[in-house]
Amino acid sequence: MEATDGKGVDLVINTVGGSVFSHSMSCLGFQGRFAVVGYVDGVLEAKVDLEHLHAKRIKVFGVSNKLRTMAQRAAAIPGFSAQVLPAFGTGQLKPLLDRVFAFNDLPQAKAYMEANQHVGKIVLAVK
Repeated sequence: MEATDGKGVDLVINTVGGSVFSHSMSCLGFQGRFAVVGYVDGVLEAKVDLEHLHAKRIKVFGVSNKLRTMAQRAAAIPGFSAQVLPAFGTGQLKPLLDRVFAFNDLPQAKAYMEANQHVGKIVLAVK
């Protein structure tokens, strides 16, 4: 809230799970959207402040490709290609990279990922 001068953010993308749900919800501004993408913390439940949800008209929705059909997954590609990929090309969006491993170091990369201590993406460099 401090970073937005008390306005709050338009979108929260929660990839962590229930342990940060309430705190993340409190960061939203009026008519903010809250996307639940993952739960790497293993916490599948969270308290919801219904008054906050109601007063700010917050929209909460789940995002998952895991349970989608191939056709449903494919339907999202044109929009992503047109709306998101160009932002990477211009530098408007920058992926957060944690570490790059040589392809031959695949077992170490897998162990590093499974340790769940990384922040950002783990990349395998194929040369």
